[in-house]
Amino acid sequence: MSHDGPAAPEVSKVIGTRIAERRLELGITLERLAVATGFSKGYLSKIENSRKVPPIGSLSRIAAALRTDITELLHTPAATLDGGLSVVRAGERRPVVRGGTAFGYDYVSLADNRRDKKMEPFLFTFPSQIDKYVFFEHDGEEFMFVLSGRVEWQAGSRKLVLEPGDSIYFDARLPHRGRSLEGEATALVVTYSPKPAE
Repeated sequence: MSHDGPAAPEVSKVIGTRIAERRLELGITLERLAVATGFSKGYLSKIENSRKVPPIGSLSRIAAALRTDITELLHTPAATLDGGLSVVRAGERRPVVRGGTAFGYDYVSLADNRRDKKMEPFLFTFPSQIDKYVFFEHDGEEFMFVLSGRVEWQAGSRKLVLEPGDSIYFDARLPHRGRSLEGEATALVVTYSPKPAE
C-alpha cells in the first residue's frame, strides 16, 4: 500500500498552521511550548513550518500543551450537529496523518466534527514494517479493538499477537507500537489525553 500522495503535504501544512495559530492565540512562545511538551524548539519550529508531521502521540502532547484537542490541529472541523451529537458517515471520514510522514501508520478521524472531546477515536491501519527504534508514548489512556488482520503488538516489554475481535486497553505512557502480520490490519483506536489545568 503506497503512502505517498497529495495528502501528506496538505496535512503537514494544516497542522503547522494550526499549531502556530493556536500558540499565538494563547500568547505562548515557542520556548514555552518546548518546555511544556518536552520537544526541542527546533523540532516544533519544523512542525510549524510544515517540514515535519508529528506522529499522533506527539501531536497529542502538543495539543494538550495548547489546551485543545488533536482534531482542532488537523483541519477545520465540519459543522457539529445540535444536541452534542456527532455523526461521521463512512464517506465523510478524513485522513489524519499519512503513513509516509508518520512511520507508516495511517489514521482516519471518526469524530473530527466534534470540538472539546475527551476522547479521540480513529480508524487505524498498521504498517507491516516498522523502525525497530520507534515507539509511541503519550499521556492518558488508549483502547484498541482489532477489526481486520493480525497485529503484533508491543507495550513496554510485553509482546503479543492480536486478532480480529481482540481488544486491549492500556496506559499510553507505556512505550507502545504495533505492526501488521500477513497483509493489512486495521483497528478502532480511541485515545484519551487529559488536558493540563488552565
